Amino acid sequence: MAPVKKTKKNSENTNSRLKLVMKSGKASLGYKATLKALRANKAKLILISSNCPPLRKSSLEYYAMLAKCNVHHYSGSNVELGTACGKFFNVSTLTILDAGDSDILTAKDE
Repeated sequence: MAPVKKTKKNSENTNSRLKLVMKSGKASLGYKATLKALRANKAKLILISSNCPPLRKSSLEYYAMLAKCNVHHYSGSNVELGTACGKFFNVSTLTILDAGDSDILTAKDE
């Protein structure tokens, strides 16, 4: 039971940081916008949902490695990632361009 609580607490922590990023920072939603940000070398962190297709996930990881950008595998599905962003649609990938007041880039609770 302890690991379940730990992952739940981590996801809540990530969700609260994500809400702060959406309010005070800059983020782009979606696969195409993520690729554009990676090619332009503007991405600071990439969040990929758990049910993102494997081919898409591996290509994002490859581009992120080339751009020297961090990748975080979000524990929830694309529906939960969209809800955490405050949107009413599914979000498979999210790119953080500017963290704003959040400490999501320096957090080590993964």
